Amino acid sequence: MAALTTTLATSACMPFGTRLLQDDQVDYARALVFAQKRQTLANIVGLRYAEPAVVLPVSQVIAAYSLDGSANAAAALSTQNNAPTTGSIGGGIGYATRPTFTFTPLTGEDFANAYSRPLAPSLVLPLVQSGVPIDVLLRLAVQSIGSLQNSAALSGANNAGSHGFFELLQALRRLQLGGFVAMRLEGSPQGNRIFMSIEVPAQASDDDRADAARVRELLTVPAGTTDIEVLYGVADESGSRVGIVTRSVIGMLTEVGAQIQVPPEDVASGATLATVGFLDIERRPVIIVHTGGKMPDNAYASIKHQRRDYWIEQTDFDSKFAFSVVQTLIALAQAGRSQPIPVVTIPAGG
Repeated sequence: MAALTTTLATSACMPFGTRLLQDDQVDYARALVFAQKRQTLANIVGLRYAEPAVVLPVSQVIAAYSLDGSANAAAALSTQNNAPTTGSIGGGIGYATRPTFTFTPLTGEDFANAYSRPLAPSLVLPLVQSGVPIDVLLRLAVQSIGSLQNSAALSGANNAGSHGFFELLQALRRLQLGGFVAMRLEGSPQGNRIFMSIEVPAQASDDDRADAARVRELLTVPAGTTDIEVLYGVADESGSRVGIVTRSVIGMLTEVGAQIQVPPEDVASGATLATVGFLDIERRPVIIVHTGGKMPDNAYASIKHQRRDYWIEQTDFDSKFAFSVVQTLIALAQAGRSQPIPVVTIPAGG
């Protein structure tokens, strides 16, 4: 009895936060990532049907724990006929967690800065140096490079974009794989300047040199140029400069949603526009979002919209990776917010 009472008292009063931290830190981090994926996918599908984007990030998590213990004992003694002594002992421990979540809608200037304004080239292009495939990055975040146009859902019959844009992306990707493309930031009184360097050594293959020459031709810069300055907007391109028009986060999510194959009756009824077509040089949508049929239990991300399921397959690595790039760009766009998110508070002392 004494041993059980001591155990329960020790369990109830001894701080157990350290034992919870290693599990809670990972579990809450994964839960937040899962929630962010669902919110992004919900906005992609919602924008497909002309619904406004809604951003409701988790600003605080408070996880409250309680641990209660109880013990009881009973005994019966007998001194007649050598009858045995009988008794019982029991106890219990109760454990409960009651998390509280705080959501802070993204509105006003914060929303405009993070979602409505075009992403700065100096924010987007350095991701190439982190190993992000340049074709995936530019296809998601850029609307045009020079006179070459990416696909655009609201541009009418020519919404598939220009052949040269996707040819440029493929050539740049091959050069990136060979280690011949790099992005460089240079500080100046007017702000950061960004340069794309293309250097193909003499011992490189004929295909690599041909790709470099084709990139310069598509960008309309002089043959042999190694450093090309990238300027935002439709710039007065001359010499080794090229203009680039980036998308906003909403623009990026809208274009991803425009590639979803929706039911034909939704297009016929006017609920949404027809799916953006593809040029022969493209292999597939940048992110494949499925709808209809049976949704798998282990989908990478899934939501329900107007009684239909939409999901990204767990086995579709290309779509998952492109979706993670979208998440990274959203995080970078939100980096200037005054309120950091999320704050996780776990009072777990006894």
